[in-house]
Amino acid sequence: MEGDEVTVGGGPATRPVVTVREPAWRPSPKARLLWAASAALAWIPPIVAQGVWVLVAPGAPLWHIAAAAATLVLGGLHVVVVPIWRFRVHRWEMDDTAVYTRSGWWTQERRVAPISRIQTVDTERGPLDRRLGLATVTVTTASAAGAVEIAALDSTVADETVARLTALAAGTETDAT
Repeated sequence: MEGDEVTVGGGPATRPVVTVREPAWRPSPKARLLWAASAALAWIPPIVAQGVWVLVAPGAPLWHIAAAAATLVLGGLHVVVVPIWRFRVHRWEMDDTAVYTRSGWWTQERRVAPISRIQTVDTERGPLDRRLGLATVTVTTASAAGAVEIAALDSTVADETVARLTALAAGTETDAT
């Protein structure tokens, strides 16, 4: 359906035409480091626990050593492969009519949020985000599917995006409900 045209909005005189397409813009290149660090932090407890158990338990059974090795390998793969894959998949874009996103790494999701449906635009900066100068922009719409997130943008890009989306949403004549 790439490039298909979809009409949204009210009557024929007010219907903007939204071109549904793959978003073109990537998150910040530092997103890979953010996602790798987040994955590493999640794997540290099970790897440490497995390692302590192998070291503390005298004569650990071979199956337990194999499980500890598997945990280490799976954690390493998650830390290395997933951030690269997510960076290849994640895209975003906006124009005067809509915000477009594609996200996920295992299950991928494409979202289009018409500007006329925007209710709020927020930024979120966690500790790792702040350390790397990144932010996530959340666009809340009148949709049961939930908010649209644009993850791992450079902080200045996120601030500019919030300002532009807020100005565009304020300029629409509908009430986003």
